[in-house]
Amino acid sequence: MSRSSRSSAGFAAAAFPRMGINTATETVKVGFLAPLSGEVATWGEPGRDGCLIWAEGVNGRGGIKVGDRRYKLEIVSQDSRYDPELALRGAKKLVLEEGVKFIMMLGGDTYPAVQDFFNQRKMLVSTLLPSDLSPDTPYLVAPCEVHPIYNVTGVAWLKENRPELKTVAMCAQDDSLGLPSVATYRAAFKAAGWSLVRERLFPSHTTDFAAIVTDLLSAEPDVLCWDTCYEPFVHALSEEAYRQGFKGQLLSCTCDNYPQLVAKTSREFMEGFVFQFPDFDDPALNDPRVNLTRPNEFYESFNRRFPGTWSAVAWEYAAILELWKAAVETANSFEPVSVMAAMRAGGKHAFGDARWWGRQLFGIDHALVGNWPVVVIRNGKARIAQFRSIPEWWDQHGELLLAEMRGLGQMWDQRPQFMRSAE
Repeated sequence: MSRSSRSSAGFAAAAFPRMGINTATETVKVGFLAPLSGEVATWGEPGRDGCLIWAEGVNGRGGIKVGDRRYKLEIVSQDSRYDPELALRGAKKLVLEEGVKFIMMLGGDTYPAVQDFFNQRKMLVSTLLPSDLSPDTPYLVAPCEVHPIYNVTGVAWLKENRPELKTVAMCAQDDSLGLPSVATYRAAFKAAGWSLVRERLFPSHTTDFAAIVTDLLSAEPDVLCWDTCYEPFVHALSEEAYRQGFKGQLLSCTCDNYPQLVAKTSREFMEGFVFQFPDFDDPALNDPRVNLTRPNEFYESFNRRFPGTWSAVAWEYAAILELWKAAVETANSFEPVSVMAAMRAGGKHAFGDARWWGRQLFGIDHALVGNWPVVVIRNGKARIAQFRSIPEWWDQHGELLLAEMRGLGQMWDQRPQFMRSAE
């Protein structure tokens, strides 16, 4: 069996463990350092739950084999609450007290606080935000989600399928998730020939969105874009747009728990909403080019175990774990540096063939980039409309994205530590 086949088979096994096969006698620990409470918890907690399902499946099938030994996998969690100080405290606990061999993070505002510590320890760490990457992050990888670069695919799909759309208004929270995404959407809009007629940044503690939506709608846009807003913001903004009578196109990076939005607004209002994260009962995920086996069953298992909590990240950390496991077996070692070398020798991610990329944008080729799904809500249900290539978009429009990222100060060499060193 090839390495990529092992990866797919292991992901499917998470939903269907078979007990009693070559039972593991030792334990290896993996750290989960992400928000499990607070306003960003929906991008942490469902991911942790997906990892638990995945780990139970692996352990039920005998664990991870390294040399002549089999190891039971233990997921050790630390809640960062998306707070840098808590993230550093959690990182030290995971490494110094728990002895983990790999750590998964959401990334963003919390990563700078832990970067030096992880570099000193040569700890392999994954992020869902490749905007965390730089030449100063040699042990950080983005092997699954390529936020925010995949957002270009939704705009490109709309350009082809709704050519009458010409104007867009956008808002975002003013933080390390929102700003790189703003730059990406700006570039995608320019590539599509759309005019950005209104843009609003708001503090992450905002609770009242009526005035923001009123301002956006005053420009009479064809499209409202919620950028990479957190789930509570996407819901509040969408409900407010519904109350204010918007009847145009909705676009967002995520739309977690969209059935609740459909119920609070209407099927007609949510019809055609474009975002980037599929439900895993989607038949399109059974395409042989997708590097997941039986994802529909994983989705069923997750929803049976944790009903009503499926989100954009529910599968992502588990998919990263599967790549890590395949790399461990290839390297025949749990040691972070060896595992990272084996991981970066591969060329597949969740949605098929991919390449390690990013030097022009992040200063280091530590992001695994390939196709990404464009998801559209039809008759109240999200379905993949198309898989589109991120590298193909980059080859045509990369200069637009570089200019927008630099214009917002989001390039790796514009971060405070690099600016200080340049001075």
